[in-house]
Amino acid sequence: MPARETPPPAPNAGRRSERSRRAIYDAALALVVEVGYPRTTIEGIAARAGVGKQTIYRWWPSKAEVLMEAFLDLAERSAREAGEQPYTFPDTGDLAADLKAVLRATVDELQDPRFDAPSRALAAEGLVNEELGRQYVAKLLEPSLQLYVERLRSAQDAGQVRPDVDPRIALELFVSPLAQRWLQYTGPISHDYTDTLVEYALYGIAPRPKA
Repeated sequence: MPARETPPPAPNAGRRSERSRRAIYDAALALVVEVGYPRTTIEGIAARAGVGKQTIYRWWPSKAEVLMEAFLDLAERSAREAGEQPYTFPDTGDLAADLKAVLRATVDELQDPRFDAPSRALAAEGLVNEELGRQYVAKLLEPSLQLYVERLRSAQDAGQVRPDVDPRIALELFVSPLAQRWLQYTGPISHDYTDTLVEYALYGIAPRPKA
């Protein structure tokens, strides 16, 4: 009796789906840089990724959802490559040192070509596109801002920040100047710049009393 042939293994659907998802992420981020958000389409993403547009619609309802997820994935991969966890904030007990560390890491990310162009495109389009703007705030900005709030509240509990300070307003002393300088090209961003923001915000700009 002839030996029975072993059938070939079935294709791994999960691996194929992950490969397609990764191609879609890369295509979406590349297109929004090259042609801008308004001209980026589901059809264009599908063509560049080498998938059918129905594959994209099966996973995401709109191009905004694709781009948000692609950008979040990029942030998570970048953090893993750096040996860090995304959306974490150190609490060493030294508020100034912790703020400086996080802002320095933010500067490094903003100056990374993988982040710079797509994040500028998404931020700019979010100002005129209501749907994208809501998603940009909810999915990209809010998780990071909440970490500042929690760290400042921890500092309040430790007596390092006045109890009457609103952490939500206070975080703008660090985040807003950096964001404005980066988005509007009003000056260079660097570790020295963000360190100075922390110094001015925590210790003020009035002359310090002599010991």
